[in-house]
Amino acid sequence: MNFIISILVSSFAVLVLVLIPWVGVGALDLRVLFGIVIPYLAIATFFVGIVVRVIGWARSPVPFRIPTTGGQQWSHPWIKQSRIDNPSCTVGVVLRMIFEIFLFRSLFRNTRLEFRNGPKIGYEWEKWLWLAALAFHYSFLVVVLRHLRFFTEPIPLFVNLIERLDGFMQTGIAPLPGFMTPGVMISGFVLLAAVTFLVLRRIFIPQVAYISLPADYFPLFLITVIALTGILMRYLLKLDIVGAKELTLGLVSFQPSPKVLPGIGVLFYIHLFLVSVLLAYFPFSKLVHMAGIFLSPTRNLSNNSRFVRHINPWNYPVKVHTYEEYEDEFRDKMIEAGLPVEKMPEEAAEEAGSKEE
Repeated sequence: MNFIISILVSSFAVLVLVLIPWVGVGALDLRVLFGIVIPYLAIATFFVGIVVRVIGWARSPVPFRIPTTGGQQWSHPWIKQSRIDNPSCTVGVVLRMIFEIFLFRSLFRNTRLEFRNGPKIGYEWEKWLWLAALAFHYSFLVVVLRHLRFFTEPIPLFVNLIERLDGFMQTGIAPLPGFMTPGVMISGFVLLAAVTFLVLRRIFIPQVAYISLPADYFPLFLITVIALTGILMRYLLKLDIVGAKELTLGLVSFQPSPKVLPGIGVLFYIHLFLVSVLLAYFPFSKLVHMAGIFLSPTRNLSNNSRFVRHINPWNYPVKVHTYEEYEDEFRDKMIEAGLPVEKMPEEAAEEAGSKEE
């Protein structure tokens, strides 16, 4: 029942977020607020939040090597070392980080425990989760890069190249003047399919549903609605792309023009508001692992503790109370309680007298 409550809470939160710009723009005509003010606040929150989180991680002391390992450590020359999964030098760490960042190597090696044929335990390779994660992240990246055409003039060459590769499928429908071309962009549908898989996985796998919280469902639902509104604007309800680009170029140049706001449909403001919420929510959520992976001591450190002595640089003098001092202080009470002592009172007195001499 807990996961049902989490789903309902997250769904209700996203629904409220959709209704806010719908009412604010459609009924109250607050286009300046939703088209200019809120995006600026969201971008500022995003960058400030990321910087604060990264500085906090960078200032956290990591006195010892704590890398997670998945292979043989360097030891004797005749024992083969796993140089990527258990690196002992900087080169191995760099290779490990490259595979981790671009190919999600640790997720590729992930397995799920299952009970088969009664008490027998088996391990299932989580290949579908790995594929869905790759599809989700890379399609999201392509979508973000494609949207750079709204924020740049002239449009960079690599953006046109990405858009051509992403939209090689054409619908054959002639575009309306001033509106988006009907080329099918694969990345949008891949993103929607991948995030749908991640949502269904959290719902239908009991172990994952048990540990899922509203904070796990909310960003998935939010990204799903963002993808749906983007697809609706491109293929069904159409977007005044000229007005949208004038607005975004004005935001980037810090010269937004309120004159273009009335010509843009309400769906665009819903899409823009949800993206702004995602940006503002990003630094305070699990999504910030995008920046945290580079500062994770379980990934960015070599495992050389066996042949390099690591001394804690944050050590400071601490007044300690040794056992000898403890026994000198409580010897009589320990004897009365029947506790063993290393020295009887006579021996302690003789030792104290010899030290004074």
